[in-house]
Amino acid sequence: MTETNSTAQSSVHPRPVVGLLPKYAAGKPPEAVPGLESFKLSSNENPLGPVPAVLEVLHSASGVNRYPDTSCTLLRNALAAFFDVPAEDVVTGAGSLGALNQILAAFAGQNTDGAQDEVVYAWRSFEAYPICVGLAGAKSIQVPVRADGSHDLDAMAEAVTKNTKVVLLCTPNNPTGPALSAQDTEDFIRRIPTNVVVVVDEAYAEFVRDERAVDGLALYRKYPNVLVLRTFSKAHGMAGLRVGYSISQPGITQYLRAAATPFAVSSIAEQAAVASVENYAQVVQRVQSLVDERDRVTAGLAALGWSVPDAQGNFVWLELGVNTQEFAALAQSHALSVRAFGDEGVRVSIGETEANTRFLEICATYTKAPRRS
Repeated sequence: MTETNSTAQSSVHPRPVVGLLPKYAAGKPPEAVPGLESFKLSSNENPLGPVPAVLEVLHSASGVNRYPDTSCTLLRNALAAFFDVPAEDVVTGAGSLGALNQILAAFAGQNTDGAQDEVVYAWRSFEAYPICVGLAGAKSIQVPVRADGSHDLDAMAEAVTKNTKVVLLCTPNNPTGPALSAQDTEDFIRRIPTNVVVVVDEAYAEFVRDERAVDGLALYRKYPNVLVLRTFSKAHGMAGLRVGYSISQPGITQYLRAAATPFAVSSIAEQAAVASVENYAQVVQRVQSLVDERDRVTAGLAALGWSVPDAQGNFVWLELGVNTQEFAALAQSHALSVRAFGDEGVRVSIGETEANTRFLEICATYTKAPRRS
């Protein structure tokens, strides 16, 4: 008797690369604990949300039966005026992750002869990098971060070969925290062939207070192979609306537009992003309040004798090693969800004041803290 579709075992299989990809693990929500308010500190979300003007846009939204402007003209013009760049140099995407996928689709993958392009990036860094690179058909070249969580730019430069098509620089680095310096980054770019696209991923740029930190826009203006990647998810508090963008010179943008997903940014999201740009002073105030909380947390950890990398994003990194899962479970038992990375460490987002205080209280009682050697 011939098996039907309802009884036969599936013979459908994905591309081999899919089975080799790591699984993206989104930050989990906190578990309910009697007597405690729960807080999510696992996804680097902005707990303050967007500015009031964005909420007004969302409340009055209409026209959802129509397709959005696939070029995001209103937002590109707003960003062009804000950054003093040509609107043609701005390409939008569904979050910075969507914009990144457009970059990889355009510049890195598997060639007609079957050879794979290479994408060089620091590791550990943004968890989605190996997934995006693998799905594009390219090969990941991961260069370990230094002991302080920063990029080893010398080692990354040495890892570039004739097969390298893209280099990803995550600054501040997620999840470890340090930002790249302007001088070190420019020295690095000068060592890289001009046919290699250098992506300066600045998802957390608004939180940086290190005066030596790199300014991706300054490098984009100077080097035709530099591309800046940014998002409205973090500082602007619009993670659920999925709005990101890249800024690069025409020699790059012409190909990004060819690889862009049509209608990736909804009309509502575009209008909300424009409203946030137009009220940027309020965004800055909210970001500064989170930076103040970040500084309070890092100072509190230092007072406890904990060793943590320089935190320039909206999170701190605890290199707990084999104690990673234990600490994450302890935080969960206190109604805090944090992001555990295997047996490497824990990333803790800066959240509400009460959540941050509770996190410090947990650390004060934990006896296996990361210490300076």
